[in-house]
Amino acid sequence: MKNRLKVLRAELNLSQAELAQRLDVSRQTVNAIETEKYDPSLPLAFKIADVFALKIEDIFQP
Repeated sequence: MKNRLKVLRAELNLSQAELAQRLDVSRQTVNAIETEKYDPSLPLAFKIADVFALKIEDIFQP
């Protein structure tokens, strides 16, 4: 699934580790989502949307 996570994270000057801590996941999970090797669960997608104050569909595209 395509996503804008890396760009959005950079706009907030967050490292992968910092974002991972906010999401309560590992840095490797954030990296896997950014590189489109892993699609987050729906609850995790909602957490990501909350961090960036966006709708899920503004971050992830099929």
